Amino acid sequence: MRIKASKLITFIVLSFLASATVAGQAIPDSIAKRIDSLFTKWNTENSPGCTVGIVSNDSLIYAKGYGIANLEYAIPNKPETIFHMASISKQFTAWSIMLLATQGKLSLEDDIRKYLPWFPDLKKKITIRNLLNHTSGIRDQWQLLAISGTRLDDVITQEQIVKILSKQKALNFNPGEKYSYSNSGFTMLAEIVKSVSGQTLRKFTDSAIFKPFGMTHTHFHDDYTEIEKNRSYSYDRTDSAHFTNSILSYSNAGATSLFTNIPDMSKWVMHFDDTKPANQKLIAMLTQKAKLNSGKELSYACGIAVDTYKGWRQYSHGGADAGYRTYLSVFPDLKIGFIVFSNLGDFDAGGKAYAIADLFIKDTLQKKEAEKKELRDSAAAVLKDTAQWKKYTGNYIGEDGLPFSFDIKHRQLYYHIYDESNFLIKDAKDTFSIPAAANIKFVFGIKSKDTTCDVITPDQVFHLTKYVKDTSQQDKTLQAYTGIYYCPELDCKYGIILKDHRLILTNAKYSDVKLTLVNKDHLINDNWWINHLMMQRDSKNIITGFEVNSGRIMHLKFTKIE
Repeated sequence: MRIKASKLITFIVLSFLASATVAGQAIPDSIAKRIDSLFTKWNTENSPGCTVGIVSNDSLIYAKGYGIANLEYAIPNKPETIFHMASISKQFTAWSIMLLATQGKLSLEDDIRKYLPWFPDLKKKITIRNLLNHTSGIRDQWQLLAISGTRLDDVITQEQIVKILSKQKALNFNPGEKYSYSNSGFTMLAEIVKSVSGQTLRKFTDSAIFKPFGMTHTHFHDDYTEIEKNRSYSYDRTDSAHFTNSILSYSNAGATSLFTNIPDMSKWVMHFDDTKPANQKLIAMLTQKAKLNSGKELSYACGIAVDTYKGWRQYSHGGADAGYRTYLSVFPDLKIGFIVFSNLGDFDAGGKAYAIADLFIKDTLQKKEAEKKELRDSAAAVLKDTAQWKKYTGNYIGEDGLPFSFDIKHRQLYYHIYDESNFLIKDAKDTFSIPAAANIKFVFGIKSKDTTCDVITPDQVFHLTKYVKDTSQQDKTLQAYTGIYYCPELDCKYGIILKDHRLILTNAKYSDVKLTLVNKDHLINDNWWINHLMMQRDSKNIITGFEVNSGRIMHLKFTKIE
């Protein structure tokens, strides 16, 4: 009998599953033990941990919990334990928009102001598709809130986010010009669902998605005071044996706040294999990759990423809020999916999901070819003439404050960013790549008087400029930066003061933080939400203010008022 290709692939995958029964189907004891070994560190009575699920075809074939859901009452994590999903929530918000689009109630090409008249007219058309693809240019809500003085462990409501977005006076970039992950866009999509359907996202998804899918323990948790039975609590690590509560008090939905568990999420994974034409049409819309105005195709689609792993097509997304870390990866051609939910902030949910996937999925690249590639990479990393590359070593800063440095060790060019470091492979003239990610390029060059490096990823380009650390740190020089700076968009103030021969950034809500003068116009600090200030000057070279150019916020202006 002739077996279709998709059925054959499924048969090959399931051939690994033979003896011990877990959650309805069988997997061999040897595989179950190897999965357990991945979580030994967390599988104790004194540590937060995770829950894990493996879905194949229309079955949850493996589901297990590790560690503790609530440390104060020693309640263990189980497959049924409810977790906060963080950004995995986005694909459900996107699915809601797709449902409304197929019903003819909106178009993905509609201007968002048709449904959100409160959003300011910035003289640029922003479409619903821009929000879905993170190509809107709208600044990220969490960073805006943090800059304004709202801590992320404060109570944050939907109304509060809408208010801060309604006061925006500019975009990070023109819609469709670039990709920049924006949680704001998905909160706005939730508001579009409400505008079109007359229901909150919670009510709409309950009737349109969760009940039809049989996801009876899933909802958008849009009221932080609501009691949810069997939920996990959120923790951060203080040392190897001690933890603290990591508070999450969100009363907002769209970008985040989905509550679910392993059995319910497995039903969502199964729906990707539902061959009904209406369902496949929606999946095709959800997984349609974004395109920039230039025509460049991105790996991000609509609340979900579409790329490959080991040569196999996958749909995936991760999430991180407070101490929750989540990851979902679906391999549609293999008809298998992997789910990992954790309640500990330093847990690598994505890494564990792929470690489990490696037990089931073989690389499409033959072993000998992979070994040859590894040898080629190692050989290509050795520089024949290190002298010509020394001009590119040193410290660089990005337009958004991204701090890179490069040096040469063992005749190899190394990059360093935060606590990450690795050697680079020479691909072509002035172009290098990362060994494990050949699609991430470092292109060096000389532009005018500047030494530059463009870090090119599948979705974004980061422009870096080399700098020499400013050594003129005398009080007379530093005094010019001091003053009070005001942002009308956020109605907030920051001060820069001189203390003990150091510049200090002050704010009424936050502890003081030291500022480092990178060069005369760049000030950096350790607060993630405002870690890079670009000083603004008038024609006489006198400082008049600064822009916050930091991560997902660009060109947010503060004017010097004192």
